[in-house]
Amino acid sequence: MIDIEAQTAKAAVLVEALPYMQSFRGQTFLIKLGGSAMEDPKFVSSLLRDVVFLEAAGINPVLVHGGGKAISRAMEAAGLGAKFIGGLRVTDEAAISIVQDVLGKKLNPGIVDTLRSFGGKAAGLAGTHVFSGKRMVGEGGEDLGFVGEVTEVDTELVLSEIAREVVPVVTPLAKEEGAGAVLNVNADLAASALAIGLQASKLIYLSDVRGVMQDHTDESTLISTVDTKAFKDLSASGVISGGMLPKVSSALDAIRQGVGKVHLVDGRIPHSLLLEVFTIDGIGTEIVA
Repeated sequence: MIDIEAQTAKAAVLVEALPYMQSFRGQTFLIKLGGSAMEDPKFVSSLLRDVVFLEAAGINPVLVHGGGKAISRAMEAAGLGAKFIGGLRVTDEAAISIVQDVLGKKLNPGIVDTLRSFGGKAAGLAGTHVFSGKRMVGEGGEDLGFVGEVTEVDTELVLSEIAREVVPVVTPLAKEEGAGAVLNVNADLAASALAIGLQASKLIYLSDVRGVMQDHTDESTLISTVDTKAFKDLSASGVISGGMLPKVSSALDAIRQGVGKVHLVDGRIPHSLLLEVFTIDGIGTEIVA
C-alpha cells in the first residue's frame, strides 16, 4: 500500500526547491571540498552525488579541493615531518613533490571518477593551468618554501569545461610567476580567487565545521547570516577567531569583488549542499555584503 502522506512530503520538498532551481539555473557555484569531510568515503560520496544533482538541475558547479590530511600522511610515510607557520604548511622541494602527487594523482582523479560513477561529467584540471602565484613568507618573515598566494587567475580552461557541461575539478596549485615552479596554495584562498575570477553567484565552503557559532561547542548557537558589520563585531568579541577568521575575511573580500554569496557548510551532514542551496532556512552560515 502506498503511503500517501510520505509521498506528499517528498513532493513538498521538491516544490520548496523549485524556485531556487529556477533562479539558479545557468549560474556558477564554486564549491570547495576540505576538512574531514574529505576523509570519509561516505561523506565524499554523498557530497559528490549532490554536485551531480546541481549539474543536472542546470547549475554550473566548479570544484576546488584540499587534501591537507592526506598530504600529511604521505609526508609522514616518506619520513618528512609536517611543519606549519601561521597555519601554512612549510613546503620544501621534497614536500612539494609529495603535494603534487597526492593532489594531482590521487585525490583529484578519485573525485573525478566518483562524479562520473553517479552519471556526471567531470574533468580534473591542474591548478598550475589556472592559477599564477608568488611565494609567501611567514608573518615573521620566515621562509615557507614552495608556498604561494594567487596573483592571477586564467579562467579559460574552466569556462571551456563549463561550456561542455562538464564539472571542472581543480587542484590548489599555482605556477610561480617568472620562475615557473609549482606552489602549494591554501585551498580556501584558491577557491576564493577562482570564484572571483568566474564571478560565481555562490562560493560554498564544505568542511567539518557547521558554520559560525556564537559558542563553538554548541551547534544550536549557529549564526545563519553574517554581514560586514556582524563580522567586525563577532571578530572583535572573539566569536570569529582562529582558522575561521581568515575564512570569513576572505569570503567578505570575495563578495566585495563580485561573488554573490558565500556559504559555510558542514559536509559531514547528509546532503548538506542541497539543504543549504534549495531550502528556505539553509543549514550553515550565509555570508553577505
